[in-house]
Amino acid sequence: MKALRVRVTGIVQGVGFRPFVYRIAGRYGVTGWVLNAGDGVHLHAEAAEAQLDEFLAALEREAPAAAQIASIALEPAEREGHATFAIRESVRAAPPVTRISPDLAVCAACVRELFAPTDRRAAYPYINCTDCGPRYGIILDLPYDRPNTTMRAWELCAACRREYDDPADRRYHAQPVACAKCGPTYVLYESAGPAGGETARGTEAIARAAALLRAGAIVAVKGIGGYHLACDAANAAAVLALRERKFRKERPFALMVRDLATAHALVELGSEEEALLTSTARPIVLARAKRTFEGVAPDNDDLGVVLAYAPVQHLLFAADAPPVLVLTSANRSSEPIAYTDDDAFASLAGIADAFLAGERPIARRLDDSVVRAGPQGVAVLRRARGLAPQAVATLTVTAPVLALGADLKNAIALSVGGAVFVSQHVGDLDHFAAREAFEETVHDLCRMYALDPSELIVAHDLHPGYHSMQFAQSLPARLHVGVQHHRAHVASVLAERAAWEAEVVGFAFDGTGYGDDGTIWGGEVFRGSLARGFERVAHLRPALLPGGDAAARFPVQAAAGFLHALAADDTFARAPFLFPERYAQAATLARSGLRAFATTSVGRLFDTVAALAGFTREQTFEGQAATWLEHLARRSVPVAAYLFPFEDRQFDYRPLLAAVLADRIAGRPVAQIAYAFHAALAAGIVAASETFAAERVVASGGVFQNALLVELLHAALGERLWLNLRVPTNDGGICLGQAALAVSPPARA
Repeated sequence: MKALRVRVTGIVQGVGFRPFVYRIAGRYGVTGWVLNAGDGVHLHAEAAEAQLDEFLAALEREAPAAAQIASIALEPAEREGHATFAIRESVRAAPPVTRISPDLAVCAACVRELFAPTDRRAAYPYINCTDCGPRYGIILDLPYDRPNTTMRAWELCAACRREYDDPADRRYHAQPVACAKCGPTYVLYESAGPAGGETARGTEAIARAAALLRAGAIVAVKGIGGYHLACDAANAAAVLALRERKFRKERPFALMVRDLATAHALVELGSEEEALLTSTARPIVLARAKRTFEGVAPDNDDLGVVLAYAPVQHLLFAADAPPVLVLTSANRSSEPIAYTDDDAFASLAGIADAFLAGERPIARRLDDSVVRAGPQGVAVLRRARGLAPQAVATLTVTAPVLALGADLKNAIALSVGGAVFVSQHVGDLDHFAAREAFEETVHDLCRMYALDPSELIVAHDLHPGYHSMQFAQSLPARLHVGVQHHRAHVASVLAERAAWEAEVVGFAFDGTGYGDDGTIWGGEVFRGSLARGFERVAHLRPALLPGGDAAARFPVQAAAGFLHALAADDTFARAPFLFPERYAQAATLARSGLRAFATTSVGRLFDTVAALAGFTREQTFEGQAATWLEHLARRSVPVAAYLFPFEDRQFDYRPLLAAVLADRIAGRPVAQIAYAFHAALAAGIVAASETFAAERVVASGGVFQNALLVELLHAALGERLWLNLRVPTNDGGICLGQAALAVSPPARA
């Protein structure tokens, strides 16, 4: 007989791991105990050597589907003489480092019970088990036990208690477990909201909400991580009303569909997209549209589709809600999602016609994650519910690191014991409510892991005007480390792969970032590694940005700055017929040099080409013109690339823009112009990578959200190309790169 102490780390709490250990211990005749601790799951196992070997093999091989084992550490132990195997109460003797499970979509077994008339949880909108349900959305503290969740106010009835205490039951220690007798339910409020009193409760509330949706109403529905605004996607008047009330002019809405068959009817789904749609994360999946809905996704050939993931959503569809619903974050444009009842009732007044409010509190706001299948795997565009706060990388040092990200598409990273946890999407910090949400998220994660800011290495962007940078400076950190924006983009790709020594050429292309020289960068090429740092070796030829930040909203304003370089070719005499008056005003600024700033931004180059192709209005959301240009290009047959020379360590856009301008004046189809531009950019990147002869080519930054550009690069570079895998390539992934560079040798030196 032998005895072992085993420590399992990873996502092993809140996913049925202890009852799983209990069951396989019984199978192999192992005695001892298992418990949750601050650094994972601990167990003591006693048996004959052969039995222990079989037990340990099953421990790794058969772990619950929602579990993610990071490590299994073994050490010999003294026998304690146990006659049975037991599940013990959790302990927390030290600051926690365990990984928190993200929220899981309701499982098939629970859905079957939901619609089984004889089941005691039939039609119960908070049904769950150890294989599914909320985790991060309800956790208040670690370890993950019911008193540390938002379910602590509900005492279990006798039937639920028997299941909760039975290691053989699939609801054993399922912390949110409840039923209609002892748990929370849903309440419908109409007209004046809570002030007018509730309209209905439970199944009646859900049935009434479904009827309102059929009638064209906008209903605020409480989900896992916050409220959503829902309406019938096929009702153009309802969609228009939602846009007007929410002040969301043109940004696409996501669609929740009744079932997979409905999704197939709406979008083109391959095996990868279908796997993403049906995964436990249940993200919004972007795919090519087969049909359109008026007002849902203007000027966009893709639709974002999500399957029901919460029991209440399944019940709405079963109550005959429209089979395709617009489902968008409940907020006014650019504000964070409303997740508390009081916030929802106050901020959504005048937007929602009714509120389907759930009684279970939400611990923290979580938008829906957004993903897309790409040539190199899943591309994460927004990382939130279902994905956050999974660990995305492991650093080479165990000192705690807090990385605060950027001010656009903000997310933060916290490294504990070397594991890097990336938060949910926070938003754009130029809005006061988003800044509040950002600070809440920082304090929330630090409190969860019992970390004092004075213990932390704090990494931040270099931009002196960023709120995230100013907040970093206000923290009494052990060390503050400023990390240049575009180096962080490149570093995020390598950190995901733990490629600390890999020498790469890295392309960081986006709209804006604060450069080493204080100018606006956005088309940068680096050589180096995480181990020795990154040297800027090339960039886009500098252009002028008339009016500064305003040029990011008006593509014709960016065009005036880029086309200024072609002034000798009488561009200014020929171009104004393409553009509104704003172009002439910006061109005057460019010629005078007043309020015209230097930039190397590829994002603004995209805006320039979009303006030349016909996008001459204001952008109503970030990246709108570039997205419009991409979809335009995808409608073209492949054509030859424009000339985009890479010479003297600069990408020269002048021949490209001269050709675009000439083709536009000559009447060439704009879809061909758009495709030739994308092909030129891809060819330029490939040419630059060959110049530097690196084995690996890293591409990161918001420009590489462009699916067509990535496809062209992958076709040329194959497996040499490394893209982001677990965090967004946009600024939502910056925090990971900041964390990695904050502990790299150059930073530590």
